[in-house]
Amino acid sequence: MSQAKSATASKRPLTYQEVWGRIGIYTFLGVLALFFLLPLYVMLVTSFKSMDEVRLGLIFSLPQHFSLDAWVKAWTSACTGLDCTGLQVGFGNSVKILLPSVVFSILFGALNGYALSFWKVKGANVLFACLLLGSFVPYQVFIYPLVRFYAQTGIYGSLPAIVITHIIFGMPVMTLLFRNYYSGLPVELFKAARIDGAGFWKIFISIVLPMSVPIAIVAVIMQVTAIWNDFLLGLVFAGRDNLPMTVQLNNIVNTTTGERAYNVNMAATVLTSLVPLTVYLVSGRWFVRGIASGAVKG
Repeated sequence: MSQAKSATASKRPLTYQEVWGRIGIYTFLGVLALFFLLPLYVMLVTSFKSMDEVRLGLIFSLPQHFSLDAWVKAWTSACTGLDCTGLQVGFGNSVKILLPSVVFSILFGALNGYALSFWKVKGANVLFACLLLGSFVPYQVFIYPLVRFYAQTGIYGSLPAIVITHIIFGMPVMTLLFRNYYSGLPVELFKAARIDGAGFWKIFISIVLPMSVPIAIVAVIMQVTAIWNDFLLGLVFAGRDNLPMTVQLNNIVNTTTGERAYNVNMAATVLTSLVPLTVYLVSGRWFVRGIASGAVKG
């Protein structure tokens, strides 16, 4: 009887204020969605047009003759400086930069967060404060010292230089995420493991890492987005042979030779953004779950 009453109460008609409140919320969300999706729509429809259609200036109209020529040119033969090999080279460079940078920055961040959460050593709070301070210092402050250091060690303008740079700049945020997440885990579990004789590395590998999947997904999404979209660090440290996709996109868009091919520029822009966009679309719900399970605690 009580369940029937609660079901009836839950299905009560909405009041006048509640109806208009929902209409207002959905209208606001719809306007925001259109605001953020409109540039993407313009880029997509322009990339499928020929230059004759682009010159008409009808940026919101659908292409009269659907064509993938701009996409093919952006990928294979668009000029990214002196070389006209398209974005395919930059894509390979971005992948080579991305994979080790993401793996090692997350691994070191998890290790630091674990050590700062459960192994209270002398000066741990000071070290954590220094790492947090590193999250708020602008990249530009470190560029010149790093250039000098890499030049003296002989790795400036190489793949290891840009990978090490991304690992260094990613560690403070990763440490913060993992420390706050681990602070929400039951301490009794780790005390029991210590009583059973498990040490630092045994606990980390056998207990901590398997429990870190939610926050690790959050970390992967954040690092993939930050590293893939990076322009400044890649331009300064990667060297001419390892320029990432974002730098080559800038070279395509800002070329001053010949006619400016807006359809190719739009196709190149969408191609460059596909990786982080795909990561968000595929892992968006896991990102929310990771945040809800403790990414912002502490």
